[in-house]
Amino acid sequence: MSSEVDEKYPATAVSTWSGYVYQGKIALYHCLCLINQGDADFELQLDSSDDFAVYKNGTLASAHQVKAKIGKYRSGYIEALEKASAIEFDRAKGVSRYFHVSIQLDDTSDYTGANGELVQFYDYGANKHCGLGEIEGLTKEIIRQICISRSITLSEDLLNYNYCLLSEKISSEAVAIHRLVQDDHEKANKAAYENRITAQCLLDDILSKNPYNSTEYFSVDLKARLCSYLEDRLDQALPSINDETYGRARRLFEHIRTTDANELKSLCQLMKPSERFSSIQKADIRRYSGLIEAMNVEPILKQFPHYLDGDNKFYLPTALDLPSSADHEGCTSDLLSEMESNENLLKLLFEYNNLIASRSTTTFVINTKYTHPDDLTDQQVKDRIDSNIIKSLCLSIITKEDAEAQLNDK
Repeated sequence: MSSEVDEKYPATAVSTWSGYVYQGKIALYHCLCLINQGDADFELQLDSSDDFAVYKNGTLASAHQVKAKIGKYRSGYIEALEKASAIEFDRAKGVSRYFHVSIQLDDTSDYTGANGELVQFYDYGANKHCGLGEIEGLTKEIIRQICISRSITLSEDLLNYNYCLLSEKISSEAVAIHRLVQDDHEKANKAAYENRITAQCLLDDILSKNPYNSTEYFSVDLKARLCSYLEDRLDQALPSINDETYGRARRLFEHIRTTDANELKSLCQLMKPSERFSSIQKADIRRYSGLIEAMNVEPILKQFPHYLDGDNKFYLPTALDLPSSADHEGCTSDLLSEMESNENLLKLLFEYNNLIASRSTTTFVINTKYTHPDDLTDQQVKDRIDSNIIKSLCLSIITKEDAEAQLNDK
């Protein structure tokens, strides 16, 4: 019996994880598989009587239960399998029932409930499981096949862009309904039934979207990569992460997920203000998220994640990585250069001028010499700036420890 004892995970973490991250990705994959097989006349319903369900002509065609990281033994899923076999709500006798798991189990043979109804473990090619790190690749391959069948030339950018948009559509709907589940189950069921996603809607996104507007593409791409990192972070840390750190990471994930992609252009610029918006990399995202998780002060998740001190001054977490004094000099030079050619960044820094570095040896100040964002378009003012007559805007690059001290000294 001891051989079937799996690792213990926080109950709230598992239910949340299964509720709105993993199931949305699996639902998207299943729907795209149906479309690729020639079926574009169905509707997807999220988080009601099942984790997701497919309807055709108003009738339930298949019901899907999705379980992430409960354990590697079938015995840990018996209760969920029996629930999946139940005849209730729209799940009439003989309706197709599928069970999705994220890790390989010791037994994935079909399950027959006490009432005789069959529950099948879902096939992902040769496997009966699909992890969080695998589902994106499988989904992109299906998108690729759909495009090839319609003679659509597919670049890697276009493939990634389509995946980001489709994933965002499903995940946003799942998050919205999942929140209602926590607050009012009756309203959640109503929302699920009234806000189904049609197959044609998904197909139209694949056929009509393109990344020619690079600003829009990079904002969508950033949102996807931010969420992907946070998903992986939570997934990998689930066995050992403490409740406080888990809760903070989850709240950041929810904030990013529910923020409009276009609004993230500004967040991206502020995350690494010394570089251009489109150059944010995975390491920057890791440092940014890690800083927020490690701070001993709760962030204010409104617009950009930020902090306020006793004087209502804004402090902004960033991905700035400055391990030496030479890096301080480089950061100063890069910031001044970026502000010179990026009016949007300059405007943002007038409000958010206390930047918390993910790593820095000391706190230091950058005197930008600017008094107002419009200065950059006024040659006379620029001449005065260049002659060192006007000195006003100062940027503080603050260590994590100094920021915590100031924020806690209220």
